[in-house]
Amino acid sequence: MYRRNAGVRQPRLLRHDNILFRDINRKNIVFPDRVPVTSLENSMTIWSGADLICMDRRPALVLANIQLPEGRRADITIRDGRIVHTGAGEAADVMIDCTGLFVLPAAVDVHVHMRGGSQSAKEDWTTGSMSALAGGVTVVVDQPNAIPPLTTPEAFLARVREAQAHSFCSFAINSGVTPDTPIEAMWAAGAMAFGEIFFAPSSYGEALGTPELSSVLGRIRALEGLATIHAEGVTPGEDTGLATHDALRSSEHEREAVLAVQACNTSDCRIHFCHMSTAKAIDAANGSVEVTPHHLFLSREKTGDSNSRFKVNPPIRNERERKALWARWDRIDMIASDHAPHTMAEKEIPFPDAPAGVPGVETMVPLLMAEVLDRRITLPDLIRKTAIAPAALIGIPPAGYTPGNRADFALYPQSAVTVEPEILHSRCGWTPFEGYRAVFPETVILGGTVVYRDGEFSRGNPAWFAGKGYAPQTRQV
Repeated sequence: MYRRNAGVRQPRLLRHDNILFRDINRKNIVFPDRVPVTSLENSMTIWSGADLICMDRRPALVLANIQLPEGRRADITIRDGRIVHTGAGEAADVMIDCTGLFVLPAAVDVHVHMRGGSQSAKEDWTTGSMSALAGGVTVVVDQPNAIPPLTTPEAFLARVREAQAHSFCSFAINSGVTPDTPIEAMWAAGAMAFGEIFFAPSSYGEALGTPELSSVLGRIRALEGLATIHAEGVTPGEDTGLATHDALRSSEHEREAVLAVQACNTSDCRIHFCHMSTAKAIDAANGSVEVTPHHLFLSREKTGDSNSRFKVNPPIRNERERKALWARWDRIDMIASDHAPHTMAEKEIPFPDAPAGVPGVETMVPLLMAEVLDRRITLPDLIRKTAIAPAALIGIPPAGYTPGNRADFALYPQSAVTVEPEILHSRCGWTPFEGYRAVFPETVILGGTVVYRDGEFSRGNPAWFAGKGYAPQTRQV
């Protein structure tokens, strides 16, 4: 089924009729009628805010024998990308028996870097979006510190076209922010949010000073937009390893940066803090807060000091800080991966010159699902922090179990496996979570269509979620 290339799993691509009828002898999937072939080049759905602009009609699907988080069992009937009934199953083109599976609303990852273009050796929209689907993520929000940076409407719309042509999952794209960015034009072009706005320098990211940030937040507030903030402070010094990286970008610097950002937000702009890495920074934050799996699961005691693969911004902290971060679980609004792949060759250069960032979109939910199996977190908490809260943050229709909800689901077994690079799909070919326990989805549904099953992909009908300022008459997509 798979071909190997540089140790990375190569997925087989199938049209919808093939992915369905290949499995006709499986006990948990039934096909009353033949499903029409859907072209891999079918039209892209475009959503603006919560309003549907166009949608292809799709066959009905029933997910049977779902155990809902509150304990009762029900069938969910899906048509045209939405749930139309929860209760006893209705007639449908396809039925999947979910007995013995965790059926979760698929995740929304509000923080990914999908690379592409001149960075395609690291990742591109095809491999990155497949990696997302294989991890139970059906919507990603791409960050704007790409090459070229997304700070003009022309660059932004070129990025949208690239994603429309190649992404297997639904997506939104944020606008970059510099003192010269035409904020209002980016909003009209369809930017979902503004940022991550850098309050400290990072790989491919230029920092804003306090006066510039205050001005930008005022303009975003006037649009009723969202500003997402990378809040760090950096002390000059020689960056030779993970311990010094931590010291130069300390937990106290992170807390001070959060307070400084809030102090210059005199316009009361809506703020979201990206990848908070310490308890004291979370305690200081007034806005919504995201935390990454690499800050929850990794520590310098586990990684060693000199391994540049684990260089990230904000840094991997010590074990005491990691445990304190878990102690803030109830305050953490959402989990996001900060998927930032680099090749192994790039990560293995001397530490001062190695780029910051790790891959993570495919392992984000599976790592947390293993915590659910071990009863360290609850399933409702996981759903809230990976599906409900992220969708609410960016204002897209929620996935869930209720009629009217977006019909995006991931079906998980009740057993964990060991994470190995060979089972993952990112082009970068490695993972910081090698050897960890994780629960990966067997089947993923996007808009009522099976798009991933047992390592095989179908493109389905992914959507571009444009921001609520999107003005179609100005677009060139």
